[in-house]
Formats: sequence, C-alpha cells, structure tokens
Amino acid sequence: MKKGLLILGVLIAFVSCDNGNKPAQTSQTTNKKNVVVPAFDGNSAYDFVKKQCDFGPRVPGSDAHQQCAEWFVETLNGYADTVYIQDFKARVYDGKVLDGKNIIAAFNPTAKKRIIIAAHWDSRPFADNDPNDENWKTPIDGANDGASGCGVMMEMARVMKDNRLDNTLGVDLIFFDLEDYGAPKWADESLHNDLSWGLGSQYWSKKQHIDGYKAYYGILLDMVGAANPRFPKEYYSQSNAAWVLNKVWRTARSMGYDEAFTNELGDPINDDHIYMIHYAGIPTIDIIDLNGDEDRTSCFFPYWHTVKDNIEQIDVKTLQMVGNVMMKVVYNE
Repeated sequence: MKKGLLILGVLIAFVSCDNGNKPAQTSQTTNKKNVVVPAFDGNSAYDFVKKQCDFGPRVPGSDAHQQCAEWFVETLNGYADTVYIQDFKARVYDGKVLDGKNIIAAFNPTAKKRIIIAAHWDSRPFADNDPNDENWKTPIDGANDGASGCGVMMEMARVMKDNRLDNTLGVDLIFFDLEDYGAPKWADESLHNDLSWGLGSQYWSKKQHIDGYKAYYGILLDMVGAANPRFPKEYYSQSNAAWVLNKVWRTARSMGYDEAFTNELGDPINDDHIYMIHYAGIPTIDIIDLNGDEDRTSCFFPYWHTVKDNIEQIDVKTLQMVGNVMMKVVYNE
C-alpha cells in the first residue's frame, strides 16, 4: 500500500453514513452481557507470522506463494466452519497477468449479521524503499507488512474454533492476495496508479465470495506487529467509518492501549479498506502503523518495503495488544 491521493477521498466520501506489556494468560470477562472474551495468545500469533516468513517472500507466481496458500487453506479448514477460495486473475502495473487467491474463513456462515477482519497475505516483490538501491529489486519477507495481520487473524481463528461466537453473529476472516504489487519507484511515472495496488481486495469488493453478501463493518489489519507502533485514526477510516473507528478505539482505550491507539488523525492511506468502502459499500477501517521516520520520507513504520521487514521486527507484545483488542471487539458485538 502507499500514501493515498485526495481523489480517493472524493471517490469514497459517499459512504460516510490491562497492560500492553503483559500478554493475557487467562480469559477476560467484560461487563457487557457477562460476555467472556477468550484469551488471545501473542506467542502463538508470532508463530503464525514466522511460519509465513519461513516460506520465503510470498510473491504471486512463486513457489513460496503457492506453498503458503496451501498452508493457509489446510490450517483454516481445521479452524473455521467454512473456507472459501476465490481464485482470480489480475493485470499488474506492467501489463503482466498474475493468478491471485483470496482466502475467506467463515465462522457462523449462516448468521445474517457479519463483521470482517482482513489483511493481505502476499509480500512485495520489490524492496524499493530500501536505503540501498542495490536491494530495490529484491523481494521482501513482509513480516510486518502483510504477515503480521494474517498472524493475528490465524490466532483469532484458532481461538474461535473452541470458543463459539453467539450464533447471531458471523465473522469472516479475509486474506487478500495481490495487495502489494504496485508500481515500483523506478517505473515510468505513467505506470504509477493507485488502482495498481490492492488487486485482491478490488476483485473481492466487486465480486464477493457469496452472491448478495453483506457485512455490518470491516476492520483491516496492516503492519500490526512491530515494536512501539503508532495507530492514529487513518484519514479515510475517519471520513467513511467513524463509528467503527470510535468503537475500536474506545475498546483499546478501555484496555489501557492509549499510547498506541492515538486519538490523532492519521495520513490518508491507499489500502484494501478503500475498495471495501467504495465498491462493496462496507464501512471499513484500517488499523495501520503510521510510525514514520522523522524526516517524513515515509509515513509507515521504518522498515516498510525494505529487506529488513523480516521476523526480527515482530514484537509479541504488539501482536498481543492488537489481538486483545480484536477479540474484545468481536465477542462484545
């Protein structure tokens, strides 16, 4: 993903309608309807992130990409009620047509009220933000940019298998493909187009995995695994789904996570949630680490689109925090 252009705001404007350092060891009981929120295990989420990285860069068309997809499907089939595979083809920035695979793990698939938790599972084929331009054409592991959100969702799936949701609520975990194949910085300026990013979410948002599918809201997890994250209220999320944003941020604050889930307005980001809002009409927010460097060469976490976006950047405490918030939001819905 990349920093968004203001034109995207015009496209989607019509939709406007505990301690962070200590992983939870036991289930959390909330005051709402005496709901018991099952414990999220940050160490398990870390293992799910590492498993993805162990395949190597998950660049569409590579063996690592295929092997990781097979692992996702096999593992999720052991957790979810139903797993949908959405194969598609998409033309990338240079005209090449690639095969993509969106994976949807559904819990309580017959429930009419549904919420979505999403992330992208592919990794970028170019380290084109690396300070060493000799690395620019090197594929990245994408430990934070991609695998971290998927790791949180995999752990959620593992926990939800044995801790059934209320049967009136359905949850869909969507693993988007071909998110990070946008034009690299060395490409001709004519090839730099916002629509060259998020190809899997564009496809799903125009053609959902079930005819007539509707969701109450969505939450996108992007770069949610690095130490000391900063999650401001991303601009398009605030503009188009403020009530969802407020629900999640209130939950985070109630758990003592104010330092990470800040009450400031963040940059506009061209990410998968844009297409879910614009094409599918689903109010969706983006929880994304906008802890950019001081000189503002990037608004993202320091190793975004570099060869150093590897497992060394992943912090169990951050995964635990984000997972705790997601579980409490879901089980209190």
